[in-house]
Amino acid sequence: MLRRISSLSKNPFKHVLQDLNLPTRFQYFSLTALQDSRLLELPYCIRVLLESSVRNCDEFSIKGSDVENILDWTNKSKQDVEIPFKPARVVLQDFTGVPAVVDLAAMRDATVKLGKEPGLINPLCPVDLVIDHSVQVDASRSAEALRINEEMEFRRNRDRFEFLKWGQNAFKNLQIVPPGSGIVHQVNLEYLARGVFNDDGILYPDSLVGTDSHTTMINGLGIVGWGVGGIEAEAVMLGQPISMVLPQVIGFKLTGKLPEEATSTDLVLTITQMLRKKGVVGKFVEFFGEGCRKLSLADKATVANMAPEYGATMGFFPADDQTLKYLEQTGRDPEKIQYISAYLKAQGLFRDYTGKDPKYSDIMELDLSEVQPCIAGPKRPQDKVPLSLAKQNFKSCLTSPVSFKGFGLKSASNPQNFTYKGHEYTINNGSVVIAAITSCTNTSNPDVMLAAGVLAKNAVEKGLKVKPYIKTSLSPGSGVVSKYLEAAGVQPYLNELGFYHAGYGCMTCIGNSGDLDEEVIDAITKGDLVAAAVLSGNRNFEGRVNPFTRANYLASPPLVVAYALAGRMDIDFEKEPLGTVNGTDVFLRDVWPSRKDMQALTNTVIKPQMFKEIYGKIAQGTEKWNQLQAPTGEMYNWTDNTYIHNPPYFQNLTRELPAIPDITEAYCLLKLGDSITTDHISPAGNIGKTSPAARFLQEKGVSQPDFNTYGARRGNDEIMKRGTFANIRLINQLVEKPGPSTIHFPSGQEMSVFDVSEEYRKNNENLVILAGKEYGSGSSRDWAAKGTLLLGIRAVIAESYERIHRSNLVGMGVLPLQFKEGENAESLGLSGKEKFTINLNGGDIMVKEELTVKTDKGTEFKVIARIDTDVEVEYFKNGGILPYVLRKLCA
Repeated sequence: MLRRISSLSKNPFKHVLQDLNLPTRFQYFSLTALQDSRLLELPYCIRVLLESSVRNCDEFSIKGSDVENILDWTNKSKQDVEIPFKPARVVLQDFTGVPAVVDLAAMRDATVKLGKEPGLINPLCPVDLVIDHSVQVDASRSAEALRINEEMEFRRNRDRFEFLKWGQNAFKNLQIVPPGSGIVHQVNLEYLARGVFNDDGILYPDSLVGTDSHTTMINGLGIVGWGVGGIEAEAVMLGQPISMVLPQVIGFKLTGKLPEEATSTDLVLTITQMLRKKGVVGKFVEFFGEGCRKLSLADKATVANMAPEYGATMGFFPADDQTLKYLEQTGRDPEKIQYISAYLKAQGLFRDYTGKDPKYSDIMELDLSEVQPCIAGPKRPQDKVPLSLAKQNFKSCLTSPVSFKGFGLKSASNPQNFTYKGHEYTINNGSVVIAAITSCTNTSNPDVMLAAGVLAKNAVEKGLKVKPYIKTSLSPGSGVVSKYLEAAGVQPYLNELGFYHAGYGCMTCIGNSGDLDEEVIDAITKGDLVAAAVLSGNRNFEGRVNPFTRANYLASPPLVVAYALAGRMDIDFEKEPLGTVNGTDVFLRDVWPSRKDMQALTNTVIKPQMFKEIYGKIAQGTEKWNQLQAPTGEMYNWTDNTYIHNPPYFQNLTRELPAIPDITEAYCLLKLGDSITTDHISPAGNIGKTSPAARFLQEKGVSQPDFNTYGARRGNDEIMKRGTFANIRLINQLVEKPGPSTIHFPSGQEMSVFDVSEEYRKNNENLVILAGKEYGSGSSRDWAAKGTLLLGIRAVIAESYERIHRSNLVGMGVLPLQFKEGENAESLGLSGKEKFTINLNGGDIMVKEELTVKTDKGTEFKVIARIDTDVEVEYFKNGGILPYVLRKLCA
């Protein structure tokens, strides 16, 4: 049995360990026994941080002063005070999980070289890795789509899967959820979540970090958790607490109830826009108010899921009656639900909405009755568009200057005729070519999934059809979704419109949308069209969904079906029909199901037995998974494998700390603007046919059909460094056209970013990047930091950073520097052609120290070192978080 409890003999709070009043004897560290009046003023999410510090206090990694700082949250949250936090578990998905297990295997090698036992490197807390990012929409609109896509997934990823199976056997406390099971966050919600841990009779709150930014979905179940980079997650696995700044908490008050025509998707897109405008980066958001009672657990999970999109670390809903109802509905053990309920209520972590509200750093409010149907796009999730204005907004985007809301076209119309399967069709700017019901954001919510099915049924019965060239797909988040769609009798109607089941995974939402038909690609390319994708996802950044869809809109599942039927974005659903059948116009209102009807249907068709049946089989594994032949042994036998490669980070590691050299006459590799995402830095999608990564694979004898994606190749550093900044939509101000290229200044040549970095590496030149606001926004992607390091980039100088990426840069030993308030590259007259020198004092940098940057053109300016905590100072001195942990373990 795992012990997550610090030795009681060392814990100064052992006196608050009390019995819980239940027939079975349980104990818990009672917060009320602290007898501190400040406790009731704390937001519920902060109480969870407090409990963890009380329970794990050993006066070494977690001190009594940390407990006091959390109790004094009202004051200390305004002062950037650092606290440690020990999550109870870690969740991984395979895109980030494979490199994490690769790092652990490489650390075992390094441990042996340093004279220690390989078993020193082992997860000390439960780690669940869900394989959900590998399956692609290779086949669609066919009853054979699921079988074909799963077969392709195993054929492409056999090496990765065998490696993960080795890891499951080689490392303790590592559980692999095999492919074909579902999307990590939905599986987490429906199955992996404990609610409350029972560790040898001691109860404590479930909490976690995950290597995916949408780990926050679990906040809807009243569980504290958020996304971190893979390297930070690995440190947690190895027993290190997370070092974090005690966050401010924005209270978000919900009142009223959602109108009949609105969905949880409309709600989360509305909240995302509100909180983005407010600015909540680095803060927790906690929802409260009577409106919370009117939301189902699935609705809350949808809102929590998109915390990264609205910029918060978490979007937390405290546990309440809906939490217990959901645990029952999903087939959890009644005895566990009993002690979960008793513990949460005794500990003051259960919300009944009748008592006094906690204190918050600030408060926002939304009347749910004011939420209206909407979509978000065409390039960012925070750009909400009311459905009533969607047509005019899209048409305006076409001819507006290139920006987040503009494509810079000279003409809004440029129709292209093409032949597809013997029939003539016309597409234009705004034509929908991808319509995907996808992503845990929505597939975890039965109300909106069943709404899509009922809308499909109503549409089919009225004679409506979807044009055959539109790539439609359905990616259920778990096997339970398939069960209830069948039970409701709506899956055949989804099939009729082309929304056949394509696979259990993230698929289109993460860019695994597969290829469009060549006829469609040719028409788009010939007309340089702004073709559209509509998906029920959470991310729609340029270049993410598909290389040929420049406009990408987020929408609820029923609206995805509606736009597929319409076939275009420039439609006013109020005034224009979805289609005309036998002379009769059919409008959206004619087929739209009500929220009330969907909730009634949900309650009718969803049974606990569905969850028990589906998740009862996970431990057995699938037939394909069980047939895999995995290596054995504590040490991994590295081979010449294009999926798994021994990374360079630890190969020359010494026990002694290295001196960090100054950054001297560094060239600027890239000059970037605002909102550069991790998709720009480290794309997850297809590997371009002429890219440096493609050249490398071809040299290894891999043909183009087997390139797979960058996401699937994350276990191989040689490929991933070649894929860093390989996004075809990257706008680098050093070159004229968008794309993954830059200038090698000594020769004046324009080449790929990787090739230029190699030229600089040959001469041992330092490199930096200049960037704007929100650098590194988007997915928690540690390869965006790892690739940056491997390209030879010593520092990034930006106006602001997304939370996880800044932490990841420090975690890899890359220095994140921030322009002073009101300054940027333009205001300082920086062209990117300068050479930059920065004195680093051997790596001995203080928290948020002001440093001086000098250029060879005579410009001198101040920047802030975004090393935000004392622990991060140590990480940077060690060349990153993992070398720090390794030296500590081997001391």
